[in-house]
Amino acid sequence: MSNDEGIIIVGAGECGARAALSLRENGYPHPITLIGDEAHLPYERPPLSKQMLLAKATPQAPTVLSDIMLGDRAIRHIGSASAIAIDTTGKQVILSDGRSLPYDRLLLTTGAAARRLPNVPANARILYLRTINDALALRPWISADMHVAVLGAGFIGLEVAASARSRGARVTVIESQERILKRGVPEPIAETVSSLHRRNGVVVKCGVTVSEIDAGDRRVSVRLADGTEVTADVLVVGIGAQPRTELAAQAGITVDNGIAVNERLETSVADIYAAGDCCSFPHPLYGGRRLRLEAWRNAQDQGILAAANLAGATHSYQAVPYFWSDQFDHTLQIAGLVDEGRVVIRRDLGDSAFILFHLDHDERLVAASGIGPGNKVARDMKLSEMLIARRITPPREALAADANLKSLLPRAA
Repeated sequence: MSNDEGIIIVGAGECGARAALSLRENGYPHPITLIGDEAHLPYERPPLSKQMLLAKATPQAPTVLSDIMLGDRAIRHIGSASAIAIDTTGKQVILSDGRSLPYDRLLLTTGAAARRLPNVPANARILYLRTINDALALRPWISADMHVAVLGAGFIGLEVAASARSRGARVTVIESQERILKRGVPEPIAETVSSLHRRNGVVVKCGVTVSEIDAGDRRVSVRLADGTEVTADVLVVGIGAQPRTELAAQAGITVDNGIAVNERLETSVADIYAAGDCCSFPHPLYGGRRLRLEAWRNAQDQGILAAANLAGATHSYQAVPYFWSDQFDHTLQIAGLVDEGRVVIRRDLGDSAFILFHLDHDERLVAASGIGPGNKVARDMKLSEMLIARRITPPREALAADANLKSLLPRAA
């Protein structure tokens, strides 16, 4: 690797920004260019569905890299720019304005895009939430005189519902699955979240499909297959996200539920890596099962590991998958993959807080999921994450009782 041209990072979200920052923190001396299609500096996305919507004054999302940080670290940030092609032979990235930027190594952190409603024309009353501009567009709609309909009861949809209800709006959540949080969240946790929303006045409709959406100048109507109709001031759509793989696919890079990478985050093309929401990777804790994770922690961790490998290391990605979501005054946390578990053991922590431990057929702890007010489950969830990472086979009685989980860790740890 000559290093003369340095490293280009396409995608200026959490993952790309953390990679750029980590490269400099670890002494990488060559040029770093960070390309993003938004005009904003790299910013944190978790506040978009919470603090950005709840703030009384017009808010700004916390930045990952400020202008001062970019200048001090000699990181070139090109905003409002789209990479439209990669010349893998000539090792250049072509931008939408015609510029060609040479690279020695390239990192794709293109993220994911909100899944759009098919066959529904764009309308000011149909909104999605993925960017700062999306959050700013949604803010005026969530007030006491508004009725907010939310399509999709995943993390984003429910966080928006909680924020809207907290600001006094009437809220109706529509979900085609038989329960909320169907993907990756065990039923007892989902039931707790559902009860929490209903206690706070959110109307939750599950097991209903949409037959038609009619958005006009004054209202938006969602007609359901059972003949009922939900009429609201605004419809917020949260039906998942799609990895942004077009750039990689056009360059001949292998795509498999995201940009396919190996355990070192290398793609199928030499000197090109991928990380974050846009990539799928094999996980050693789960027998090399290929995963694609849409999570803040994963974006941060993979950005840091990708930076080390771009600079010449050969580290493998082994971090335990971790997710969290704030729902009213409760926090939901999941470590590991709950669908890998065969046995579930419950530990009650008081104040309606509890943790579910998920064991595989060999009794190894493969996941833990917890919910409770505030930080009630935080300590035990952190210890659970450590147990999962160390492939511990804990006694069932120790998990069910109030034994200190730290005592289950090897002393050397």
